Amino acid sequence: MKTRILAASILVALASFGASAQTTADTVQRDVNQQTRIENGLKDGSLNTKEASRLESEQSKIDRLQAKELKNGKLSPQERAQLQRAQNRASKDIKAAETNGVKGNPESKSSERMQADVQRNINQEKRVEQGVKSGELTNRETGKLEVGQARVDHAEAAAGKDGHVGKNEQARIQRKEDRQSGAIYKKKHNAIERKE
Repeated sequence: MKTRILAASILVALASFGASAQTTADTVQRDVNQQTRIENGLKDGSLNTKEASRLESEQSKIDRLQAKELKNGKLSPQERAQLQRAQNRASKDIKAAETNGVKGNPESKSSERMQADVQRNINQEKRVEQGVKSGELTNRETGKLEVGQARVDHAEAAAGKDGHVGKNEQARIQRKEDRQSGAIYKKKHNAIERKE
């Protein structure tokens, strides 16, 4: 009897570890998907720079929410549900912006700058996702990296708020992206591994 209880406890612990790791990876994957949709909208002209800026502002808020909820290293069912609701709202907002009839010029310098910045977001989020899946990043580390990504998204939102991203604005964003890239590298290559 005691052996069965112990075995059941071990199975529950292993299942919760897998669910936690998968859930964190899923939330980061959702970030990748939404950033990809924003970039594609800029590339095909269904989003203009100002719309992409508003969507980046929303992504910044989601990143901050992820950071807050991963701060203690765990993601409760309520926190997962709250994150999912925020990501669902953002998904609907992306769809609405893509289909509202307002067109952007994908070949304008401003749009090209925003496209490059969003593509870099995708790359960074993919690196975080890979770190979660491989065990190189703990939930706490992922949360800290989401704070950095929120800063980048916020800078992109501020730069494109007026519908134009200038060279100097892009240079500021790129410096933030460089810092974020360094932070991802450091956290993935430190001695701390996922044990949750």
